[in-house]
Amino acid sequence: MIVVTGATGNVGRPLVQALAAAGGQVTAVSRRVSDAVLPEGVRYLQADLTAPESLRPVLDGADALFLHDGGPSAHLLSPQDIVDVAKVSGVRRIVLLSSIGVVTRPESESHGGMGRAIEDAVRQSDLDWTILRPGGFNSNAYAWIETVRTQRTVAAPFGEVGIPTIDPADIAEVAAAALRDNGHAGQVYELTGPALSTPRQRAEAIGDALGEPIRFIEQTRDEARTQMVQFMPEVVVDTTLDVLGEPTPAELRISPDVEQVIGRAPHTFADWAIRNIAAFK
Repeated sequence: MIVVTGATGNVGRPLVQALAAAGGQVTAVSRRVSDAVLPEGVRYLQADLTAPESLRPVLDGADALFLHDGGPSAHLLSPQDIVDVAKVSGVRRIVLLSSIGVVTRPESESHGGMGRAIEDAVRQSDLDWTILRPGGFNSNAYAWIETVRTQRTVAAPFGEVGIPTIDPADIAEVAAAALRDNGHAGQVYELTGPALSTPRQRAEAIGDALGEPIRFIEQTRDEARTQMVQFMPEVVVDTTLDVLGEPTPAELRISPDVEQVIGRAPHTFADWAIRNIAAFK
């Protein structure tokens, strides 16, 4: 059995679907009650990564675990306790969703420090582990849903700065391979899209998928920060804006790892926009 934490998230949902479609026995786990429609045969349970003991009934009988990095709640995690519960429960394989920020922003408490602590606990677990390090997600564009729907506008900072954002479904497909198949133990995969894309280009791609023009409004860094701190911790916001405004060479690198693992090139942002355009209508 494979346990997927963060199962209602942008990576967790397609991962559960991929594993179920392949005939696997899957337990989908989220912290909050969800009304998400799960594939037939998938078991759904609640558990909270910030309370490792809540994972014991979830992991009973599990062979493999997809471990979400905790997102905004990462600073509340006790990585070693999570790994200890997994080992006691009989888990033999862990696939960790980490972040490229672990290596590109090591001085950042949110991206580097906490991420490194979780990675270290997994590496030292004596289990078969695989670490996935994506950069920015295409699904971050969901933050634009309301203004696209109501005003046909997108507001974002650093309109001409491109980064290789990735489709969460591609992350899920890599994770599914690492959870199911041998040959991925001890591997660290850096996951990116196939090309750099700017916020302005991503707004245009949404407009193309809608069949209507989207007006791009360039924000200042301060304007963006004021908006982002309403739903993200300040330390996360500041590092995120650093990445978006002044990406390092490593954050601009287009990785071959998606294609090497799943045998095809990653989807473009335009592909993602077409597939998810109903959310913006």
